[in-house]
Amino acid sequence: MSSNLDTTNHDLETLHIGLLQTFVLKKNRKMQKTIFITGASSGLGKATAGLFQSKGWHVIATMRNPKIETELRALENVTVLPLDVTNLEQIKTTVAKAVSLHHIDVVFNNAGYGLMGALEAFSDEQILKQINTNLLSVIRVTQAFIPHFREKKSGLFISTTSMGGFLGFPLHSIYHATKFGVEGWSESMSFELGLHNIGIKTVAPGATATDFLNRSLEKSLHPAYKNLEDKLFGSTDAMMNAAISPEQVAEVVYEAATDGKDQIRYVAGEDTKAMYTRRLEIGSEAFRKEIKNQFLA
Repeated sequence: MSSNLDTTNHDLETLHIGLLQTFVLKKNRKMQKTIFITGASSGLGKATAGLFQSKGWHVIATMRNPKIETELRALENVTVLPLDVTNLEQIKTTVAKAVSLHHIDVVFNNAGYGLMGALEAFSDEQILKQINTNLLSVIRVTQAFIPHFREKKSGLFISTTSMGGFLGFPLHSIYHATKFGVEGWSESMSFELGLHNIGIKTVAPGATATDFLNRSLEKSLHPAYKNLEDKLFGSTDAMMNAAISPEQVAEVVYEAATDGKDQIRYVAGEDTKAMYTRRLEIGSEAFRKEIKNQFLA
C-alpha cells in the first residue's frame, strides 16, 4: 500500500515538474524578443544579427541570397529568409512569413550601398537603383510592418543612415539624397507612429571597417571632375584606415533598441561625432565652407 502511494506521489511530482518546465519555457519564449534585419549577409547587418543572438533574441536575418549563408544558419534562434529589398512583392511575402513565425519587436532597416561620382556621370538606372535600395526599401519595409506593430501596440523601427545623412560631401549627391531622406522621413514618421506606441530611430555611422569600398560602393567617373575625384577618393581611402568595426556600430544599434529613449538619431563612431558636433557648433553654412576649402581650394 505504501509502495503504491509513493509511486503515485512520485508520478504527481514528475507531472508537476513537467508542467512547471513547460510553463517556464512558454513564458521565456513569450519574453524573448525578435529583431528583423535587412542586409544581414555581411558587414553591419551580420554583426548586428550575431550580437542580438548572443543577447538571447530571436533573429530573422534577411538577404538576397540566403542559400550561401552558413555562419548565421549555424546559430540557435536565427532564421534566414530571402529578401531583395528592391522587390516590393518579396517584401510583402517575407514580412508576412516573419510575422507568422514570431511577434516582431524591432525592425532594422540596414540594407544599402554607396554611390559616388558627379551627377552627370550617373545613368538614370544608377540613380533609380540607389534611391530604390537606400530610401524606398526603408519606407516599404516599414510600411509592411506597421499593421503588425499597431496591433501589438508596440514596436521599434531602426534604420542605418550615415554621417552622410546630415553632412554633405562632394560627389555624394544621390547617396546624400537617400540618407538625408531617411533622416527627415524618420523624424516625420515619429509623430504618426507615436500615436500607437511605435518608435522609430536612426543609427548614423561614419567610416566602418566593412567591405563597403569594394562590395557596397559603386563609383562613376567623369573627366570634368577628375581633380575632385582624385582628392575625394584619396581621402576616402585614408578615412577607412581609421574606421571602426561593424561590431562597434552593432553595439549602438543594440543601445537604440533597448534603452527605451524617445530619441531619433544615434551617432556611431568618434569621427562622426566630432564632425556632427563641429557642424552644430559653427552652423551648416560655415561647415559647408570648411568642406569646400578642403576639397576645392
